[in-house]
Amino acid sequence: MVQVISSNEEYQRVLQSGKTVIVDWFATWCGPCKAISPVFAQISETIDDIVFIKVDVDEVPEAAGDADISAMPTFQVYQDGKKVDELVG
Repeated sequence: MVQVISSNEEYQRVLQSGKTVIVDWFATWCGPCKAISPVFAQISETIDDIVFIKVDVDEVPEAAGDADISAMPTFQVYQDGKKVDELVG
C-alpha cells in the first residue's frame, strides 16, 4: 500500500524508520505522474518489506527541496535514511 505524505516531519520520520523506502515524487498537474501512479500502487501491493510513499512537491516543498527534486515524476530509493538510487522522468 502507498502512503501519501503530508508534511516534511512525516517524510523524515518514514526515512528514518530503518526500512527500505521508495518515494514517488509527483505533482497533481503532472501527466506522466498520473500515468505511472497506478503502476506504483500495484507494485506496492506485491512487496511487503519495502515502504512505498508518495510526496506531492507542491504540498510538501521543504521535503522536495531537501531531496533535490527538479523534475517529476522522480523515484528515489532510501535505505537507512540514505538515498541509494534514483530514477528521474
